[in-house]
Amino acid sequence: MEGGFSVTLDQEEDYRFRVDFGNSELIVDEPPPLGAGTGPNASRMLAASVANCLSASLVFCLKKFRQDVKGVKTTASGTLIRNEKGRLRVGEIEVVIRLESNYEHLDRCLAQFEDFCVVTASVRAGIPVKVSVLDFEGNLLHES
Repeated sequence: MEGGFSVTLDQEEDYRFRVDFGNSELIVDEPPPLGAGTGPNASRMLAASVANCLSASLVFCLKKFRQDVKGVKTTASGTLIRNEKGRLRVGEIEVVIRLESNYEHLDRCLAQFEDFCVVTASVRAGIPVKVSVLDFEGNLLHES
């Protein structure tokens, strides 16, 4: 799936933009006091992108082993910090993936799924990303 991609943003009002992905749309907005908080802001979109990419990568690997993957729940948390100029930056993203079932060949997938996540690998070039995978009982299966 090499090649480029694009999204289009149209300002609706103040900090509220409609994002056209080509096949769907989404409203993004800054939280108060800047915006009205009618949609996620860029920091939350970044965290969602990392979480989605990791989750999809793990599901893809398990499906390669013909596993019926269901009930994956992923939470991404971001930490905001100030740089040396006092500007807010995303300092870290932590992702926790919860699996609702045990899967065959899970150990093989856990050893490699992060390497295939385009977004996480790209983001890690500038922002630390921590990843944990838990089973349905909350036991830690993988951590990086």
